[in-house]
Amino acid sequence: MSTVEIVSFGYLHDAPPDAHLTIDLRHHFRDPHVSPELRYMSADDEPVRNAVMGTPGIAALVAATATAVAAFAAGPSAGTVRVADGCAGGRHRAPTFARALADRLTAAGHTVTVHHRDLGKGVVQR
Repeated sequence: MSTVEIVSFGYLHDAPPDAHLTIDLRHHFRDPHVSPELRYMSADDEPVRNAVMGTPGIAALVAATATAVAAFAAGPSAGTVRVADGCAGGRHRAPTFARALADRLTAAGHTVTVHHRDLGKGVVQR
């Protein structure tokens, strides 16, 4: 199996990091930021994780991304596969997605590291 680096980030903080795969979660999946009770929480909080993972399509996207990672890992110049996944602020959707992807890839035998670039930053006011 391969080594996979996953970086979650927020587009409103800085440009996406370099990656083989960049997943943009901004426009297709509900943002917990719009719920006042979730806005100041993060992916470290269970209500946020439940809201994100309960969004239709997220589980399928995690599975499809895991399949894409396996394809990159099987390539002739396979080394470390880097995945970047981003949402608006990097506190809700992206880190939750990154953790779900990491769990799936680890279960499949990959060595996985996860870094949350913007999880600790303040809530972006829009």
